[in-house]
Amino acid sequence: MAAVTQAQIEEKLATYVDPYLERDLVSTKCVKDISVDGDTATVSVVLGFPAGGYHQELAAKLKPLVESIDGINTANIDVSTKVSAHSAQKGVKHIDGIKNIVAVASGKGGVGKSTTAVNLALALSAEGANVGLLDADIYGPSQPRMLGVSGKPESLDGKSLEPMNSYHLQAMSIGFLIDEETPMIWRGPMVTQALQQLLNDTNWKDLDYLVVDLPPGTGDIQLTLAQQVPVSGAVIVTTPQDIALLDARKGLKMFEKVEVPVLGVIENMSIHICSECGHEEHIFGQGGGERMSEQNNADFLGALPLDMRIREETDAGKPTVVADPEARISQIYREIARRTAAKLSLKTKDYAARFPQIVIQND
Repeated sequence: MAAVTQAQIEEKLATYVDPYLERDLVSTKCVKDISVDGDTATVSVVLGFPAGGYHQELAAKLKPLVESIDGINTANIDVSTKVSAHSAQKGVKHIDGIKNIVAVASGKGGVGKSTTAVNLALALSAEGANVGLLDADIYGPSQPRMLGVSGKPESLDGKSLEPMNSYHLQAMSIGFLIDEETPMIWRGPMVTQALQQLLNDTNWKDLDYLVVDLPPGTGDIQLTLAQQVPVSGAVIVTTPQDIALLDARKGLKMFEKVEVPVLGVIENMSIHICSECGHEEHIFGQGGGERMSEQNNADFLGALPLDMRIREETDAGKPTVVADPEARISQIYREIARRTAAKLSLKTKDYAARFPQIVIQND
């Protein structure tokens, strides 16, 4: 019998469609190395998105596929992750220490955007990524309370700030610099300047992702982010309610106009399950986020239930993903995190970040 070739194994692997990439692993260039030694095949798969909780499952699915090839008795599948920097808007300078910036936005307030942002950041971290969280809601910062962090950030050189750390996240918020009950009575230019300082003057350390919790709407902060911050992709949070969807569409269209890729839509408060009897009720409507995704050619990243535990745990400073990692809600957040990062991994890579800056000086 003729020896099994790499092409045969690639052909077999190409029949598996990854649930997060929604494409096969060969065409997405995730299959990095194939070797055959007698009747043993060794395959190296490197995903472009963090998926620590999915590596073993993927290996278990690929192993019988390869072993079904005539001439292969044993398949060794190695699955790992390598997150790359992805391109942002044209003409916007890359920020040192950050590979990718993901903006979490909503068209209106009250849809659970900040809760979703902090749990998305924690879910990416749980999957193995190095993650930061920037609270860009200058008027209503909520991340210090949600992360259970108090105190002020240090400045080692008198010019820059060290990020606060909570649950393996690097975090920064205007809320760390002012009293919790102090209102921010600032005009637009002061707010946008504060955002730029929080972003650029923080010593972010080797982040795979910086999740930015934006204020609701399409105002000054969003415009500054789109024009001056290298955003790799945006996520829109909405509820199924028609009024929320109307405003969410505006947010989605805004990112399209400024050429920031929309990675997808997350539907929050999609269903309520009674804690007493288990009755399911669609309080804010049904399937609105999914319909909006279809109508705007955006990916639907997932739906989250209206659950009292999400509110209780976040208010207590220990969001769901870390409060109860094995809970079904935490697993949904991790599914959404994998899907979000997978969509980003398919975007164009930022090769400019790899090259050093060359400065020519005349002596």
